[in-house]
Amino acid sequence: MNPLVELAGAGYAYEDGPAVLSGVDFAIAPGRALVLLGRNGSGKTTLMRLLSGGLRPGTGALRLDGTAVAYDRAGLTRLRTSVQLVVQDPDDQLFAASVEQDVSFGPMNLGLPEPEVRARVDSALDALDITGLRDRPTHLLSYGQRKRAAIAGAVAMAPRVLILDEPTAGLDPDGQERLLAVLAGLQASGTTVVMATHDVDLAVRWADDAAVLTPPGIRFGPARTLLSDPDLLASAGLRQAWSPAVTSFLRAHGLLDADSPGPRIPEALAAWR
Repeated sequence: MNPLVELAGAGYAYEDGPAVLSGVDFAIAPGRALVLLGRNGSGKTTLMRLLSGGLRPGTGALRLDGTAVAYDRAGLTRLRTSVQLVVQDPDDQLFAASVEQDVSFGPMNLGLPEPEVRARVDSALDALDITGLRDRPTHLLSYGQRKRAAIAGAVAMAPRVLILDEPTAGLDPDGQERLLAVLAGLQASGTTVVMATHDVDLAVRWADDAAVLTPPGIRFGPARTLLSDPDLLASAGLRQAWSPAVTSFLRAHGLLDADSPGPRIPEALAAWR
């Protein structure tokens, strides 16, 4: 599949600092759930901002549908109608007096007709299950509600790629599951979702593909395969996911055949007695 958006040989360094990313080749394929993992300072946020146009590569290029992005008003508008980034802290994104006003800001800024803006806002609020909060002042929302309102603002732009920075951070288990259900609905409707997280268990359960940022560079591959590599996870400052860790333990103790899809339950039960 041709990538929707990609970085080719991209590098970036903040002013008076060393390169955060260098020679990065990174592509987002349509229809895939992609997770980004790495320790703090590994470049995840920089990578997401490069992909969404918030930063411009110092070297290399950002391409949308195979064409290099132009960093003028028209080029960035074209990019941001296709790729939206939702930052980790919703308070850094929400600014309007009410939920409806905040969600409508992006579509209105595109100069869309009022009926289309209204339809996009209605659809986004419904997708995030916050229609009942339409008139609620944003400062009176709970943390989980603010998270969903921030995502709704991005969804109202009708992006093909939605990039989320630690969307489940600070949510209780029920809030996490509700958010994952929302993301599943967005994916079913054709939105490609990219999520940055430190939660390897969540990544294994949710993602199709994974990108792990380590000091040598970015490792990319199928999530279940890549995130079963304990050495790779250790190099990225991450803990091994529960499921691969249990599988490894069972195999090490002869309770799971190398070619078996599951543990040998009778032997496992006998060993635990």
